[in-house]
Amino acid sequence: MMDKRMHNQEHPKISVIMGIYNCADTLFEAMDSLLAQTFQDFEVVLCDDGSKDNTYAVAQSYVERYPGKVILLQNEKNMGLNYTLNKCLRQARGEYIARMDGDDVCDPTRFQKEVDFLDAHPEFALVSTEMVMFDRNGDWGKTTVIERPQVEDFCTHSPFFCHAAAMIRRDVFLEVEGYTVDPRLLRVEDCHLWFKIYAKGYRGANIPEPLYKMRDDRNATRRRSFKARLNGCYVVFVGFKMVHMPWYRYHYAVRNLIVEMIKCVIPTSVYEWIHKRKFNRR
Repeated sequence: MMDKRMHNQEHPKISVIMGIYNCADTLFEAMDSLLAQTFQDFEVVLCDDGSKDNTYAVAQSYVERYPGKVILLQNEKNMGLNYTLNKCLRQARGEYIARMDGDDVCDPTRFQKEVDFLDAHPEFALVSTEMVMFDRNGDWGKTTVIERPQVEDFCTHSPFFCHAAAMIRRDVFLEVEGYTVDPRLLRVEDCHLWFKIYAKGYRGANIPEPLYKMRDDRNATRRRSFKARLNGCYVVFVGFKMVHMPWYRYHYAVRNLIVEMIKCVIPTSVYEWIHKRKFNRR
């Protein structure tokens, strides 16, 4: 287990936490988009989750170029994103915790706009944004968001925050004890986090502007496995209980289970067609 870190006396405004795994080909673009932010008071805490490719070496090159600003950790074996992000969180010093994935891209103004929002709205625990989906052929879709999601919105729009575009108050993150490490929550740790935050009485908001670009291609489709979809159904039932959802709303959880099981059996080409139609592009 490795920890390469230089300590600064002053804490940064933002700590960016990134679990990276087999993303050597895309990590340069992701990191460069962070380092091009108009708001520069941040540190980046990376943790390589047992990559089999050159991811660690790519990350190390940024540690060497930006000592003190980029921090690199490493798991001895693949542990999953929830465990890995908690490891990053323990090293994070910022007032706000921002997420980022190693194959995505940030708009240069993302941090400035999210910090401005949280500074101006202390009543919100977190903020996220709309996002653009892209693949090797370019941008192909865009999400829409609920600006002020309420508990009842878990029924029809879950998750209602883009995880990788989110910025969360560090004290709230710590109060809910970060991500829950459970194999039943792999690939849906973000949904479970939103349920935990809302169960504590906190609320979040979305900026209705696409400040984040998510790589959504055939590799992303493969990651939406049967197990991942089953985990998604599990987290909805567990989450409904956490936020004390009225019993008559549980039919939304049952409907979600049916829809996810259908997605498991339809051909990949059909799923991709439906997926892209959902976001109103080609």
